[in-house]
Order: sequence, then C-alpha cells, then structure tokens
Amino acid sequence: MTPGMTPIGLSMDVSTTAKRNVLISGASISGPALAYWLHRSGFAVTVVEKAGALRAGGYPIDIRGTAIEVVRRMGILSQLRDAHIDSLRCTFLNADGSKLASVTPSAVAGSVEGQDLEVRRGDLATILYAIVRDDVEFVFDDSIDTLDQSEQGVDVTFHSGQRRTFDLVVGADGMHSQTRESLFGPEEQFHRYLGYCFAIFTMPNTFGLSRELMLWNTPGKAAALYAVGDNDELHAFLNFYQPEPPFDALRNRDAQRDLVATTFAGAGWEVPGMVDAMRDADDLFFDTAGQIRMPHWSSGRVALVGDAAYAPSFLTGQGSSLALVGAYMLANALATDRDHTAAFAAYEREVREFVAMNQALVDTGAATLFPTTVRALEQRNSMLRDLVTMPSATARPAHSALRLPEFAPMP
Repeated sequence: MTPGMTPIGLSMDVSTTAKRNVLISGASISGPALAYWLHRSGFAVTVVEKAGALRAGGYPIDIRGTAIEVVRRMGILSQLRDAHIDSLRCTFLNADGSKLASVTPSAVAGSVEGQDLEVRRGDLATILYAIVRDDVEFVFDDSIDTLDQSEQGVDVTFHSGQRRTFDLVVGADGMHSQTRESLFGPEEQFHRYLGYCFAIFTMPNTFGLSRELMLWNTPGKAAALYAVGDNDELHAFLNFYQPEPPFDALRNRDAQRDLVATTFAGAGWEVPGMVDAMRDADDLFFDTAGQIRMPHWSSGRVALVGDAAYAPSFLTGQGSSLALVGAYMLANALATDRDHTAAFAAYEREVREFVAMNQALVDTGAATLFPTTVRALEQRNSMLRDLVTMPSATARPAHSALRLPEFAPMP
C-alpha cells in the first residue's frame, strides 16, 4: 500500500510497534513541518485534515529570522527563495486617496532584505506537503471528534466514525483549534481580542498594480490592495476597529459582508469598488484579530503547536515563522526524550520566551498599520515621512531571538 493511502480504519496496537505513532490534526503549515521532523526522527506520522484537499491560495505570509534557519535545515530554502514575492514598494495613502509616502516593504515589516522571505501561503503549504507526502500518511476530509487518553495511548474517534489509537496527538489546527477546545475548553478563555476585524478576498487587478501594496487609512479603518505579481489577481484587505468582537457575524457569512459594507459606507479611494468585489468574492475570509495565550500547551499525551497554541495575530507578521520554529522545537524535544511529559515540558520551556517576544510585536504593528484615532494617525504619518528620508531600521530582535539546537540524531 502506498504512503498516504492507508485506510484510516486500520487500528494500530501501540504496544507491538517499535515506532511511536503520532496523529497531527491540521495540514497547513505547522502540521506538515512537524510531520517532517517527526518522521526524520523515527516516528510513524498520520496527518488528518478536515478540508478535502491541500488548501491553496491565501494571503502572502512572511518567513523571518529563526524560521529561515528551520527551512534551510529542511532543504527547502532555495525553493522558497524562488517563490519569494519581491515587492517593490508599499505606498500609504491619505483619506482622499492621495499619496502620503512610499517605502520599502522591509521598512514596515522590520525584515532583512535579501534574507527574510515573503511567499504565498499556498506555495509554502505545497512545498511542505511535497517533502513529506511520500513518508507520512495524510487523511483528508476528516477530523477528530473525540480524544480518550489512557496510560497506553490516545483513543481517537474521527468524524467519519473510524477509530484509531496513537501514542501522541498534536493539534496543529489553527487559531480556532478544535483539538484545543476538546482538551482545554472554549477558545474565549485563551483568546486575547485585539480590537480589529478584517476581511480578505481576491479581486481582479484592474488598477495596473505590479508587485506592490497600497494601503489607505482613516482613523479606525484601513483598506489595502496587494499585487504579488505583475498581472495576478489582487489580494484585497479591509480592516476596521471594533471595540467588542462581533460573535454573531463570525458565524454568518451574510452578516460579515453586511458589517463590512456598513462600516466602510462613504469611504473614499477605491473602497466602494472593493466592497462590491467582496460581496461577489467566493474566497472571502473574515475574522477578528487576536492572539492565543495559554498557561500550558499540552495535557497528558496531547500537545498544541503553531496558532493552536500561540497565535500571535497577523499584526505581528510572525504566525508562520512561529509555526515553523515551534514545529522544529516540539519534534526535537520528542526525539530527545522518549518521556512525552518531559518532552512537552522542554518544548514549552525552550519556546515560550520566543513566543512572548513575538506576540509583543502586536503593539507596534497595530500602531503602524491601523491607527484608531486622529492623533495616532498623524503620529504614524509623521513616522512614515521620516522613513522616506532616513535609513530604515534593521530586523526586529524578536524575529531571531531563539537559537535552534542541533536536531536530535536518529535513534
């Protein structure tokens, strides 16, 4: 039977196999990255993904600092460099659509030109999947329903009705992780709401934009058009300040569209056309800006990684980097110590400060991109004018604050 095609109904007796078997929930970024390192260290790995296939598309993401070393050790750095979005400029606009300032993208992101990367999220996911698909079992169009832990392992019941037993389970299923909820309880107790809602979608590039980002602001509202190529579709982005999270809208697509349209009614620049395009978009993604902050990332034989454990929010630009670094550190801890309790403790101990430093970037990120008051917007604009005439800052220390250990040798 070829790898990746094992029927999920086949059970495995963890007491009769030399390999520890691990179930990973989620096939986006941290899941396949963790699967790569676990397989390398001798684990039998299964990845379950609720989507019917690998998810393509998505807004461009950044890989910076310590995460660059992770992808280098995975052997995919050259592929990611080929996929790098070499944006030329980031142009900030006034409320009337006139140009305020045009700066290099790195000046805003705090990244290192020529070293840090920005790639389409789908490109990163595809590259990660390609390097593990022949060694790891992938099960699409299914998800975890229940987890029942014992001293021998974790009995998992899947949404399909199938059942299997694993030595360990890892939730890599994103900010709204079902694994986390089933293990630790409702998301609300770990969610730090940051005061913003946003909508992302694609629309035709009728503006002649090429490898550039244009960002329009008024206090508490922002609209962006991002052309990642020369003639590609535009990634459109609408962001707005909302003191309390709109829980009803999060569960209703029509309510999301109505909320965005009402919020941006009467806005200038190209915003009316963006709102119209949003109403017709079939790839609309709406969410709140927030972070996941937890006192512990594991319980028993189940652990969390990436956004499921410590989502930093898009305002930091560090979600994918934390996912890659966290996957490496978790796998290394498990490869170093066969006692999962000790390994999970080492993973938290070694990664938590790095996570905290990167989550703290949210304050500067929000202030730069999405000021909520007239005064804050004026201060931001003054800073941008200085960036045009002064050298931009170097990379933010948080991006490279963790030094990777050498990966544990094969057992």
